Amino acid sequence: MNKQDLIDAIAKDANLSKADAKRALESLTGNVASTLKKGGKVSLIGFGTWSVSKRAARTGRNPQTGATIKIGAKKVAKFKAGAALSKAVN
Repeated sequence: MNKQDLIDAIAKDANLSKADAKRALESLTGNVASTLKKGGKVSLIGFGTWSVSKRAARTGRNPQTGATIKIGAKKVAKFKAGAALSKAVN
């Protein structure tokens, strides 16, 4: 499912116009991103939790040349599925 398919499904399930469903989805993704950027986390009980994790600097290898390279530290977004979502998938 891509973004447009999700917008169509939201519009149908919630009896919204596609424009309203698009705005709702963009609001969700925008608010999740801005909260993570501030270092916070977003929890939707039963669905899952988005959080920010720090990845330490490390060394790696260039697969073409085999040369050792340094990979810098960075923050990464992380998602942990909730119990209801995990149960629905299994």
